[in-house]
Amino acid sequence: MSPKTRVVIVGGGMAGARLAQQLGTAGNTVITVLAEEPHAPYNRVLLADVLADRYPADVIALPRPAGAVTWRGGVRVARIDRAARQVECEDGSATPYDVLVLATGSSPVLPPLRGLVAGLPEGVHAFRTLDDCLALREAVGEGTRAVVIGGGLLGVSAARALAGRGAGVVVAQQGEYLMDRHLDVGAGQLLHSHLAATGVEVHTECRVRGLRTEDDRVRGVELADGYELGADVVVLACGVRPRTGLAREAGLALGARGGIAVDDRLRTSDPDVYAIGDCAEHDGVLYGLAGAAQEQADALARMLNGTLNGRDDAAGYSGTRSLVRLTLPDGPLDLAAFGETTPSPGDDVVQLADATRGAYRKIVVRGDRLLGGILVGDLGSVGTLAHTWEGDEPLPATPLLHLLTHDGGY
Repeated sequence: MSPKTRVVIVGGGMAGARLAQQLGTAGNTVITVLAEEPHAPYNRVLLADVLADRYPADVIALPRPAGAVTWRGGVRVARIDRAARQVECEDGSATPYDVLVLATGSSPVLPPLRGLVAGLPEGVHAFRTLDDCLALREAVGEGTRAVVIGGGLLGVSAARALAGRGAGVVVAQQGEYLMDRHLDVGAGQLLHSHLAATGVEVHTECRVRGLRTEDDRVRGVELADGYELGADVVVLACGVRPRTGLAREAGLALGARGGIAVDDRLRTSDPDVYAIGDCAEHDGVLYGLAGAAQEQADALARMLNGTLNGRDDAAGYSGTRSLVRLTLPDGPLDLAAFGETTPSPGDDVVQLADATRGAYRKIVVRGDRLLGGILVGDLGSVGTLAHTWEGDEPLPATPLLHLLTHDGGY
């Protein structure tokens, strides 16, 4: 590689910004970040706190990458020309690269609802970007009727934030219980009770059929059973899908789950093109979590810095053990979930439930290894448990019940 290797990063989210920060000070690279959003990079995890007015928008901004980094905000990439080794933007500009990194993130899933055929009617919002957040904050106030479609991590966070702004909030969750990708029935029901106590109405096993609009503005949400929820604002929190259009059109291989396929060095099917963050599929896994995006950025920075300095000895990326954590104020309620929480035959399961305190704890153990856990309420033991799980360390020779108590020496 040349002394000043041209690294182009497509995407200015948490993964792209972190990679640029680490590569920009290396001294042997020239970094260009092509960011579709016009804002400075920001912590997407804290968007619900901005919506709830707990933080102003500028507080969640991340430091702009230092060193030899050119940050081009508000620029949309049109195509990747792999033969010419350049990235072409919709404004007509072209940026050549020696190394290309795709950090294009993910897009909200828009469910196939009647009323969404020609785009989003007025009053219907996704909740993925800072602009989405600011638009929602402007639209919602005291007495606003808000319906959140989706009861996963994002939907629960949005619902609580909207309630904090004085809105009357209804959550429509198609699954049996809230956050069913991460929790079990017991924890999901406890979360349901907490939201209900703060004024949020939750409907589970509830399928939405369509939106009722008047003059291209939403007025209600139609359920499959014929019931209608009145709505001034509707928030779509139905999950995300990786943004892979540029990669697909450039002929890069996609994985079985639809992400950009990468190996242990985070390379795509083109050895000069890498992918990190929500768009990347490693070993059949799409993470969609900030922690995994940051770990991938760190791993790629180590590997590229090694290669640029004539070494190829940096450890590759072997996957991320991500812990999902949610804190809801005005209670408060803390919850954390990690690993495999559904036991297989032969696994040991320990559960503690305290309805009076609103606490629930569960761990799954196989042999002397912790497979996963769910903790709701007091999270005093989550740090030690998560550390043991992340390191795949053997459990101490102590009764399993002690793993969930603060006086068991663990």
